[in-house]
Amino acid sequence: MTLNRVIIDTDIGSDIDDAMALALAMRSPEIILEGVTTVYGDVDLRAKMVKKLLQFGNREDVHVYAGINNPLLNNREIWMAGHEGEGLLTEEDALEYDSKHAVDFIIETVMNNPGEITLVPIGPLTNIAASIIREPRIVENVKEIVLMGGVTRFGESGPEMRLVEHNIVCDPEAASVVFRSNAPIVMVGLDVTLKVIITEEERRKLHDTGNLLNIALSTMMKRWFEYNNEQHTYMHDPLTVALLIDRSLVKTRKMKVYVEYDNRPQTGQTLAMLADDGNVEVCLDVDQERFIQLLMERLVVERLE
Repeated sequence: MTLNRVIIDTDIGSDIDDAMALALAMRSPEIILEGVTTVYGDVDLRAKMVKKLLQFGNREDVHVYAGINNPLLNNREIWMAGHEGEGLLTEEDALEYDSKHAVDFIIETVMNNPGEITLVPIGPLTNIAASIIREPRIVENVKEIVLMGGVTRFGESGPEMRLVEHNIVCDPEAASVVFRSNAPIVMVGLDVTLKVIITEEERRKLHDTGNLLNIALSTMMKRWFEYNNEQHTYMHDPLTVALLIDRSLVKTRKMKVYVEYDNRPQTGQTLAMLADDGNVEVCLDVDQERFIQLLMERLVVERLE
């Protein structure tokens, strides 16, 4: 079994996929969680959500660091759904996370462990971009960056794909810094993540285990279903984490990726071009059934807590 030392950088909040991704990492022996960092918007609230989920998963050994709350140029509005933390945090919670800044933690961990640390950004790329700007040698010392973001429309569902993706749109300037850094990147975009879907059936399975972490995930998922008025959701971030467990879940092509944007809201298109010397492995297809099976096998534990 290959072990991967990982830092997850997350905008955990309303959409359930960040929490599911964190739970998958906690439940996977292939992943050594070096720490979790939060980004975008209310990073304090997000850090407390991470701490609570780590408590439920009996992983209080994992350190949590809050990062940058505004986009890199502070030129875009922050979007938050408004129900972040509902059903998870209570007024009685006394949740404390580490005081060190997320960017400092990322730089120190990567530079002190050359070639060993994989960064897994599953939110806007602000913390990662700031780390690269502050310490450019990260690019040479990181093992790889496996990120959820972007869309190429090169997959079989290309004509139906939206033109832009949330994590890139929230901070396209930061995304441009990361993609142009020449760091080794795996891009897990909408081309594959919109194919991995879980439904009310999976939500009930999580709840019925009686496991504290799974009940929290089920509760958050129910709130997300209500917010969207739907009974299904996409596992964008868990698929990204799953590639640290089984890279054969996806098919990739080597490309160069550029971020096309201007100052208007909702711009930030990822333009990808095939290139033998490209630094980005772009995911274009996924074995969705095998991924969902892996996800549920790792999360649906039978023991009661």
